Order: sequence, then structure tokens, then C-alpha cells
Amino acid sequence: MPHSAEKTLDTAVAAPATDAVTLDINQIQQILPHRYPFLLIDRITGMEPGKRVTALKSVTMNEPYFAGHFPGHPVMPGVLVVEAMAQAGGLLIMREFEPNSKLVLFTGIDKCKFRKQVTPGDQLRIEVTVLNWRSRAVKMGGNITVDGKLVCDATVMCQVVPRLIKKAEAGPETAE
Repeated sequence: MPHSAEKTLDTAVAAPATDAVTLDINQIQQILPHRYPFLLIDRITGMEPGKRVTALKSVTMNEPYFAGHFPGHPVMPGVLVVEAMAQAGGLLIMREFEPNSKLVLFTGIDKCKFRKQVTPGDQLRIEVTVLNWRSRAVKMGGNITVDGKLVCDATVMCQVVPRLIKKAEAGPETAE
């Protein structure tokens, strides 16, 4: 007959894997300051806090930039592909601080390569990993795939700065 400790192990519920962290668009908006039309991630599908994140962006014909980039041959601008990568990384970083206390500002891009065009109907799978984090400066490596094929990879750098809340954002003052 098994010992009671063995029975406890058999019935214990395992802690969820860190990759099991998921966030929907409403939860993303509670962390990132970006809004339509410039919020470029739709869902977080996995996260290892402070280390790595996986996000999704569904690209539709309704994106405002397709009206002029390019009529009759819509292509997502490469700078916005990289911005989606930076936003995923920014969310990963901002989760480490008190809500609305910091902003993550994009400071540089290294070794960026665009390998395939992104068009309406594509779903970007964005993976970002922290390479180096020193106080306020963060360097991250990222890659974006569509249907398992690499479309962009880059190293992005950013800086964490205090977020100054204007009175209009902070809400009405109350009399004491």
C-alpha cells in the first residue's frame, strides 16, 4: 500500500507552466499605452516573465496603412512589423513594474532583416527574448514568423523611463 505522501504526489495539481501565461487584447491595453490604430499585438500566447514573450498579430485588409501601402498590392510596412516586435518586448518589460509607472521607448534596431512580405490574412507569431537588461536599458532579440516561415528578425533596444501621468489621465481630483 502506498504511503500517504505518495498518494498526495499522485493527486497534486501541477503548477501551470510559465508559457501558459496568456493575455487578451483588453489585458494588453491595461499594460501598453498604445491604442488603435497603433496597437500592433492582439494576444499574448506565452510568457516567461522578464525573459521572453510570444505574441500574435492578425493582419487584416482593414488595417489603415493598406490604403496607401500599396494600392492593389497591400504590404504591411516593415517598420510596423518591427514595431509589433518592439511592442511585444515592451509589454514583457512593463509587466515587471507597477501599472502605468513606466514607458518603454524604442531606442534602436540592429541586424534587422525582412525575409518575406506580410500581407492581409497573415498572422504574425512574434517571439521576443531579453538578451541584456541593465537598469533602464534593455536589448532584445526577436523573430516573426507567418505559417512557420521567418518574415523578420532583429535586435531591438529600448529604454525604460518614468511615465508622467497628466491630470486629465489621472482622473478628477476629490475634495478631502
